Formats: sequence, structure tokens, C-alpha cells
Amino acid sequence: MKMDTRIIILCCLVSFASAAVKLQELYSWNVLDWNYPDPYSKQLALQTGALIPENALPVGIERWRNKLFVSVPRWRAGIPATLNYIPLDAPYEPSPKLNPYPSYEANELGNCQTGLNTVYRIKADKCDRLWVLDVGTYGYDPNVTNLCPYALNVYDLNTDQRIRRYVFRPEDIVSTTFIANIALDEGSSCEDTFAYFSDELGYGLIAYSWQQNKSWRFTHGFFMPDPLVGDFNIAGLNFQWSSEGIFGITTSPIGPDGYRTLYFSPLTSNTEFAVSTRILRDERKVTGSYRDFYVVGPRGANTHTTAKVMDETGVQLFSLIDQNAIGCWNSALPHKPQNIALADKDDVGLIFPSDVKIDEIRNVWVMSDRMPVFLESDLDYSDINFRIYTAPLKQLLAGTVCEPTAPVVKINPTINDNLIAQQPIYGSAIGLVSNANQVFLPGVGASTAPPTFPAFGILPENNNIPRTSSYINFSNQRSLPFVPGDPIRTGTSNRWPIRGRYQVSENVQ
Repeated sequence: MKMDTRIIILCCLVSFASAAVKLQELYSWNVLDWNYPDPYSKQLALQTGALIPENALPVGIERWRNKLFVSVPRWRAGIPATLNYIPLDAPYEPSPKLNPYPSYEANELGNCQTGLNTVYRIKADKCDRLWVLDVGTYGYDPNVTNLCPYALNVYDLNTDQRIRRYVFRPEDIVSTTFIANIALDEGSSCEDTFAYFSDELGYGLIAYSWQQNKSWRFTHGFFMPDPLVGDFNIAGLNFQWSSEGIFGITTSPIGPDGYRTLYFSPLTSNTEFAVSTRILRDERKVTGSYRDFYVVGPRGANTHTTAKVMDETGVQLFSLIDQNAIGCWNSALPHKPQNIALADKDDVGLIFPSDVKIDEIRNVWVMSDRMPVFLESDLDYSDINFRIYTAPLKQLLAGTVCEPTAPVVKINPTINDNLIAQQPIYGSAIGLVSNANQVFLPGVGASTAPPTFPAFGILPENNNIPRTSSYINFSNQRSLPFVPGDPIRTGTSNRWPIRGRYQVSENVQ
């Protein structure tokens, strides 16, 4: 049965003196919450400490058809599920509750075989698989417990069943290993898929072959942090993250030689690096490939980034955590500061943009979560702390040096080539049509009467949905820039990445 529901897009753009905002705030929360099967289960979770909403911080997002996935690491107690989703075809709520994926049982803490402990970022591929790395930890450095080994979990999104679990080999990890990012390298078939994982604190890059069901590890000097740029100033907090190595990673479109390029950068760095996936796909290249890695170029001062993504036109988006912004670069141009642009900036809403993704129909999704405030100070739960934004990529790049100069070239047309045609509801659900400070539902313009969707009730005039965002009903709630008690708090951070030792078990499919 086809779904006859649509997604209402929150549509009032907020204007700042410095720049016009392009990203649309779709969801926002003062504090996260979860859906439970009944009120009794929810109350029991609150009473036993299985649910402590104030301890939850969203980190990663990914969109697949009618699901928007949200990861919540278990840094503190009271996180009922680390892998979650928001149904995009459900009646719109500005601050929706999270649903565990695929279930609460599959998110069981300490269950190394069938559960998930802590998940950071996730990736969906063209074969309808969700790639999820469970780092196996509970707690926050230095009070972290390693309950389970690093394990890759892959789910069939059509059946919500896990189809593979792979535990990294002892040779793939070191005592300081911490992995928070994943990039996919999709070839000519679903079997011809590789995944790459950046080991931030172990200064390594792990490659995994789906077909071989095997992994191997690369090391390189480019994975190390830059000691000259370890000082951070975010949300009024000054702290030092001086040990953070390779972090943000993404793959390019397939090049003329049949391979992609993996772009990467350490968190403590303002420089972009790269290597061909021809090297990464070959286990024999683990040694002797030092010169195959190369410097792409500098981004400029204060351009630390945690997440990046490149679309099929070769345009890269990345978070700029120092600037409360999303940056962009068109890979057809030399990688230098004058070719790096701000796609959008918001000194309130984009405090620590933790993740950025581009979906199948070229819409951008951004998560911001005020992470340094959560880890280094205290969040104000009467204010909005977490936001998810979306916008068409074309709209986000308009007027910047990043605008692509060539049409989109379809890569791998044999893999779900008719995805959008076969799924018209999903394909049009987030098809934003902008007009000044409004966004209209697909097929609905300013001069057109809005359609009636019984699931949502009566829509406001002209289909214009005002900005609303509140989990708890606080009177006169406003979103303001975070200002801590002291103008600038200095010192050395404990670094948010979790570190520790663990015992690796045998690989299990």
C-alpha cells in the first residue's frame, strides 16, 4: 500500500545581520526523549534510571527514504538506545521523540552479540544497507568501560534485519583506538563495496571489504594532529584538543580510472589530505604506499572539521566547528582558502555542527548539538540545544564559489537506478520549493491553495509553517547564543573521544 502522507517542512527562515540563512530548521530539542510502547514502560524507565533525557546528546544523522537516523552515544547513563530514527512520513512534530532502531532489544547495553553499545556516525548505501559501527564502549573518558569489541553491524533497511556483524581484527586496532567516522566506497555492484573507518586517537585508517569480509589497517603521518592548531574556541569556551588525528572522511565520485578518492583531515588540523581508493582497496598496499597519500591543500585559519561529505558533482560540504558554519569546496577548483566558502552560518543554531549528509535526492541534512558545552560545561535545558536542518544542495551552494559547473553524472546506474521513480512519496517528500522566507510542500506554491492531509489536520494559510521548537513548555522561550558564567573558560579538556582497552573476539557474520 502506498503511503498517502507528506512531510511538512518547517519553513520560516531566520535572518541574521551577517548572512541570510539557507538551511531550514526542521527539528529541535531542549532535551531528547524516546517513544515507549506504553506509559508504564516510560515511567519505569525514568524511575530506574534507564532513561535520563538530560544525559543524551545526538551526534550523527543519516537519511534513508522515510527514516532519518539519529545516533546518541552512551557517554552517560540513561540512554535507552544508541541507534534511533525519526519517521519522516509521520505527522509532523517540531521536537519528535526518538524510536530505537531496529528495536530496544537490539540496542541492549553490554550484549556483544546482538546489541549495540555506542554508535557515532552511520551511512546508508545504494543497496539499502545501513552501515553501523558499534565502538563497544560505555561512559566518557576517563571513566569509560569497554564492554565489547569494535564491531561493524550492517542492516537490511527493507527488512530491518541485521545481515552481517564483523569484529575488527587485533591487527586493525591499537590501545588508543577511537573511531567515530565512516565512509563508503560503492563499486559496480552491491558486493563490490568497501568501508573506511578513521581511527582518530590511534592515527590509522581501517579498510573493510564486503566481498572478502576482511579488514586491514593503514598508518601514515598525514593521520597525525597538527600541534600548531590545537587551541579551540567554541560557544564561549576555550579548550585544547591537541591529540585528535584523522577524523572527517568522505569519498569522491568515481574517477576516469574507475576509482574514487578518499578525502580526509585530522580534527586538529586545517589541511585536507587524500588518497586513491585504488590503494585502500588493496591489502598489499598497507606497506610501501606512503607516497600515494598526498596533500590537497589548506582550508585557512579556524577550519577544524568533524564531518564531511561529497556529492556526485564533486562538491564537498564540511562542518566548520570554529565558525558555527557549514563550509564548501568544489573539487574542480584548487583547494585553497579563496576557493573555500561558507555555505551557511548561524551563531546560535549551528553551534558545533556535528554531522552533515547529502541524501539520494540531493538534500542536505545537518545536525548541531553544542557538544563542547555538554562535555566541558553545562547545557541550559530551558534553551534549544539540538537541531536538525535541511535544504536542497543547490540552494545551499547558490551564490558561492562552490556551485558546480557541470551537470550531475549518474554513477553506478545499475544500483537502484529507479529508486526515486519507484518511491514517489519518498522522492518528493523533502523536495523543498523555496520562496523568500517560506518553504512550500512539493507542488504547492504561494499562489496555490494548500492540499489537505488528514494526518496533519488543517494546515496554516499558504502552507507556511511557523518556526516552533520546544520539548518542554517554557514560557517565552527564546534561543540565544550560549554565554557561560565566565566570558572565556580556559584549560585543557579531557577530550570527548573515549579511549581504553578491550579484548577482541572472533569475527562473526
